[in-house]
Amino acid sequence: MEQNLSQYKIFYEVAKAGNISKAAKELYISQPAISKSISKLEDSLEVALFTRNSRGVQLTEEGKLLYNHAKAAFEALGRGEQELKRIKDFHIGHLRIGVSNTLCKYILLPYLKGFIEKYPHIKITIESQSTSHTVSMLEQQQIDLGVIAEPSNRRPLLFQPIMNIQDTFVATKSYLDNLYLREGRDADLFQTGNILLLDKNNMTRKYIDEYLNERQIVPNQLLEVTTMDLLIEFAKIGLGIGCVIKEFVQEELDRGDLIEIPIETAIKRRTVGFAYNPGGVSAAMENFFEVMRWRGRD
Repeated sequence: MEQNLSQYKIFYEVAKAGNISKAAKELYISQPAISKSISKLEDSLEVALFTRNSRGVQLTEEGKLLYNHAKAAFEALGRGEQELKRIKDFHIGHLRIGVSNTLCKYILLPYLKGFIEKYPHIKITIESQSTSHTVSMLEQQQIDLGVIAEPSNRRPLLFQPIMNIQDTFVATKSYLDNLYLREGRDADLFQTGNILLLDKNNMTRKYIDEYLNERQIVPNQLLEVTTMDLLIEFAKIGLGIGCVIKEFVQEELDRGDLIEIPIETAIKRRTVGFAYNPGGVSAAMENFFEVMRWRGRD
């Protein structure tokens, strides 16, 4: 567009009013300024847009053509402004979150509950997937937030910690009693027990494998499970010794449904939080972080 937008605005208001003095009052500028702007626009377009008469101005055929386009443009801008106002007034937006099934259930859901209560008009999309896939989507800016364990190398992501988690081994009392009865009280649990681990595609499994490799622990009987929930349920029915996140089975431990297996060197605690791209914080994300900060004070 070669002309200044303000010239088209003045032209549009004059055409609507059919009178320069009325348009001047509407725009809060002087009549001479309006006449000068219209003349400049006509000169630059090399057409006459208005004819003057005693009652005001009237559009020429060329003026009518331009007016139809200007009317559509300014009405579209008006709708855009109304939509922005509606978004602001109702906190409308879109928040895209990537998270594994386990972290979604035990960590994300409590935050989402408070967030939805305060901002019910924000659209939320949950990408339920592996942590490695979540990190990949964050790096490609396909999602806004990722709930993950803090990576050793965050770049280029920022990380907002939520809580620390402890990986540990658990089993039922009956499973351990039967194992000791069969193998003896001095039995090496990793050699004689049925060890339940997440499958090798899982980031938690890779973390546990590093721990086992560093201590040269090689389970003799291994059962791989796809989800933490399923692994916990298998441990609870006495299928074996499961490597779980302690915070997710604290109630079972408190009730005695599961027993924590003592190990010589505790697995190093991990930090779970929200990862996101710097410079890509939307209004919806700001609102989410606000709720997250308030919940952290509870």
